[in-house]
Amino acid sequence: MEVSFTNGRLQKLCNSARKLRGKHGPRMADMIQQRLAELADVETLEDMRSIVGANCHELTQNLKGFLAVDLVYPDRMAFRPANEPIPRKPDGGLDWRQVTSVEIVGIGDYH
Repeated sequence: MEVSFTNGRLQKLCNSARKLRGKHGPRMADMIQQRLAELADVETLEDMRSIVGANCHELTQNLKGFLAVDLVYPDRMAFRPANEPIPRKPDGGLDWRQVTSVEIVGIGDYH
């Protein structure tokens, strides 16, 4: 899957093991890099459902339209589908089987 970032600052952080370790510590940095690699390795968002521990899920309420994967509790990596247009099922829900591009929007505890 294609993985992009909402801004250059987040992209630079996520593409630098040293910067990630400095900001988030070694355990969290390793998990961020693992989740980014998993996202890049799958063909569609649907494939993320089978990755143990990722817990890829759609967000609700004020974060509706975004998704997240688990990092080190309670932190998550939030992202949104970047396909244009966003693939939808007939009922209006997100068609995970058609999402082939995501944009990372943030890392942290949004709860």
